[in-house]
Amino acid sequence: MYIAIEGVIGVGKTTLARLLQPAFQATLCLEVFEENPFLSDFYSDRERYAFQTQIFFLLSRYHQQRNNVQAVLRQSENLIGDYTFEKDALFARINLKGDELDMYYRVHEALAEKIPVPNLIVYLRADTDMLMQRIAQRDRPYERNMDRAYIEQLNQAYESFFGDNWSRRSPVLAIDTNHLDFVRNPEDLKWVENRIREALKEAPYQPELPFDGTKES
Repeated sequence: MYIAIEGVIGVGKTTLARLLQPAFQATLCLEVFEENPFLSDFYSDRERYAFQTQIFFLLSRYHQQRNNVQAVLRQSENLIGDYTFEKDALFARINLKGDELDMYYRVHEALAEKIPVPNLIVYLRADTDMLMQRIAQRDRPYERNMDRAYIEQLNQAYESFFGDNWSRRSPVLAIDTNHLDFVRNPEDLKWVENRIREALKEAPYQPELPFDGTKES
């Protein structure tokens, strides 16, 4: 079983993956992003460093997914990741244009054919103001000057890509995290776990209660 957690920067993907690991007795596959030598420059000058940043991420994610993900799944173990290979193209559409975007698409398409797809994508939603608050709280040096307009653009792109409950290759469970605190509130974490088990038909789980307008959409 392969679960991938998705969402905009700061929404809590890695935190949730770590918290769910014991419940699903899963191996973690976490995105390696701090090693990208272009990332800090990209946040300062997106247009100049976009192509280098995207290609580095694409190849890094490809090698990680190709090696780590396949190895775990071959052993029939559960796997939880905090990103999907698909989402890389989402960033490229925002940050690249013209010949650079065309070149990126050709490389991405060729590599994507060799990547395993998740059994379920858990798409974490949050309002842009909430995302900016969470980004500020974790205080990563290269995110301190994060442009709110960029996060808003990403938020809209993620919603268009994952918000219809079906990505191009995997079913999607969309969860609104604006009113969730799965770090400090065990009930919130258990609620998320239950929704995932229900989506996967993975016992034990309780059937979803009537929608109360606060957690899932």
